[in-house]
Amino acid sequence: MPHWYVDNALNLVTFLPLFGALALLFADKEKKALIMHAATWIALADFLLSVPLFFLYDADRGGFQFEQRLSWIPSIGVQYYIGIDGISLLLLLLTTFLGFLSILSSWTAVTERVKEYYVFMLLLQTGMLGVFISLDFFLFYIFWEAMLVPMYFLIGIWGGPRKLYAAIKFFLYTLLGSVLMLLGILAVYFFYPRVTGGGYSFDITEFIRVLGPLTQPEWLEMQKWVFLAFFIGFAIKVPMFPFHTWLPDAHVEAPTAGSVILAGVLLKMGTYGFVRFSLPMLPHATRHYLPHMLALSVIGILYGALVAMVQKDWKKLVAYSSVSHLGFCMLGVFALNQQGLNGGILQMINHGLSTGALFLIVGLIYERRHTRMISEFGGLSKQMPIFATLFMIIMMSSIGLPTLNGFIGEFTILVGAFAIPAGYGFSVPWLGLRVGGMFWAVCGVLGIVLGAAYMLWLYQRTMFGKLDNPENARLKDLDLREIMTLAPIVVCCFWIGLYPKPLFRILEKPVAEIAARLSAAETGGQAAAEATAARGALGR
Repeated sequence: MPHWYVDNALNLVTFLPLFGALALLFADKEKKALIMHAATWIALADFLLSVPLFFLYDADRGGFQFEQRLSWIPSIGVQYYIGIDGISLLLLLLTTFLGFLSILSSWTAVTERVKEYYVFMLLLQTGMLGVFISLDFFLFYIFWEAMLVPMYFLIGIWGGPRKLYAAIKFFLYTLLGSVLMLLGILAVYFFYPRVTGGGYSFDITEFIRVLGPLTQPEWLEMQKWVFLAFFIGFAIKVPMFPFHTWLPDAHVEAPTAGSVILAGVLLKMGTYGFVRFSLPMLPHATRHYLPHMLALSVIGILYGALVAMVQKDWKKLVAYSSVSHLGFCMLGVFALNQQGLNGGILQMINHGLSTGALFLIVGLIYERRHTRMISEFGGLSKQMPIFATLFMIIMMSSIGLPTLNGFIGEFTILVGAFAIPAGYGFSVPWLGLRVGGMFWAVCGVLGIVLGAAYMLWLYQRTMFGKLDNPENARLKDLDLREIMTLAPIVVCCFWIGLYPKPLFRILEKPVAEIAARLSAAETGGQAAAEATAARGALGR
């Protein structure tokens, strides 16, 4: 690859949608077809620019690559510092991939205020990509907040009947979490110079390198508060139980492309925050709160699945399934071992693909019938065989059928969950037991079973049975453009399900480094606690 690409790849991929959006602002709003095609080509070009990164990334070396560091606001230690490791690389590729498919799916779904719609979609793309490439906390926070605005307008203008309520609820929930996260960032920012004796900095890599292994008692205590500040910000975005209530409203009211991006990418920002910041930078606090994090994860798995089973609205069922699936991702992440982390991160990608495709499927049927009530459908496989086939594959991917991507992620998470030490469970005195990895894994398996139940029930109700509704009898099967929005996702589902080795290889080094930091923190934390106890004994 040419040097200009390698040196500027992340800038090109991140800011191409922004410049595309600015160009569309000068387009004649009456030329809807031109705007629509231009936005699609911009998104496709952005995806194609991101693909070489997958092959250029040196998995054997690991660490952050394609870095660029420029002084920005030196008076307060802010830099324009960007780079990606294996974790952020996969999420960046997922973002450009789903961004293109979302815009492609909008051709017939959005007919009003077309120019503004595609401008907001492209602005959202830049905001999301910026989150995954930022290695400076100030820059990260700007991108984190910036993507709120276009998503707010996408829901509030092109959403359903309760769009304003859903948009405001989404904005306020996320803003609350963001402000608390900012307090945590500032706490770390002001503490860092006290350790190094140097100047102020927002450098994420330095925070991880210096503060991660630090066992100073003051920092160990402060970690707990910083972790809680980050936890609320990230947990709302995931969303983890009980911070999930904004999600079903936002999903149901958002336009189809908005739901795809929301489920496929935005929710991953929360899980990414835990993996990128909380685990390596706050390892002692992570272990301190681990039983609570595991408990919230399995509650989310079971609660999301049970609520999904009783939904009458097709889109709301898929929305609650996200709560369950993201709980599964968090179970893997907070297993705090290499297998669990590998599975949790891979399952983020899998969920983005399968649930993004499920929202595309709901959007395709909603465009034809203008209803999402499950009771309105039945026998669609006779009228729409291509649609039914693609839906079946995506459903099996979501369930976790072997040979498809969901199985690989779920299996790896369960391996990691089994390895959780008994010390991070809870006691059952009347049985004389200390519950550990077995309990968390069983809860995960129960979530998989419930997930299969509600997805199979949905498929059976909508695709099989009698075609007795005259409205359904007039439905047309998918055209070429609609097939092209789903076929690439189906290919990816089979690829990851049959040959996940390239993804695991990219994740190996960064995940191993995080796992090693967590393991060292456990040893260091025990030594610090023993030293503190010894000093207390001498004082007495």
